[in-house]
Amino acid sequence: MESTSERMETPRAAGAAGLAFAVLLAAAIVLMRLAVPAADAADAPVDPDLRWAVRTALEIVPFAGIFFLWFMGALRAHAGEREDRFVSTVFLGSGFVFVATLFVAAAAAGTVLDETTPSGFGRHYAYTVLATYGMRMAAVFVFTTSTIGRRLGVFPRPLTLLGYAAGLILLVVGSSVPWSELVVPVWAFTISLHILRTGMRQSAGPP
Repeated sequence: MESTSERMETPRAAGAAGLAFAVLLAAAIVLMRLAVPAADAADAPVDPDLRWAVRTALEIVPFAGIFFLWFMGALRAHAGEREDRFVSTVFLGSGFVFVATLFVAAAAAGTVLDETTPSGFGRHYAYTVLATYGMRMAAVFVFTTSTIGRRLGVFPRPLTLLGYAAGLILLVVGSSVPWSELVVPVWAFTISLHILRTGMRQSAGPP
């Protein structure tokens, strides 16, 4: 009885962490986009009135990464023990690499706050890591999550189709369309709501 209770409670708590990840990542992306609107303006200094936005975004990113790991745990718990090992390996690998690229991009973006050092390299590097590599890894993560959900029947068809559409956007236009990074938190927010609703229905159901 104790193990059953733990299995039911863990996805709900981690699903809430998925909501936190989505909100924090979206906030960090919006703040960075407002303060550093374009990567091609490499030599332009950040507006002093918007330096707070960069600092706030850099403080948010580590917590977003932590909550993302809990979100990954929620997805695995929601899938249960029937997941395909090949797909789950790609799922874990892409998730971990995405978090790593997120942290690297944030560290590089922090160079724009140093007034004594040219910020062009750091700005371009941050955009390249996040938009070119990070968003591709996010696309793989979204694809594999949707595939697992479809095969195991734990995601409804509209949610699976939404995942494939989001992954395709991130894979094809992620590095060329501004603000496309927001697809990740929007998708994560939607998935987390589904996990929480499912957990609540299971808890309210008959024993």
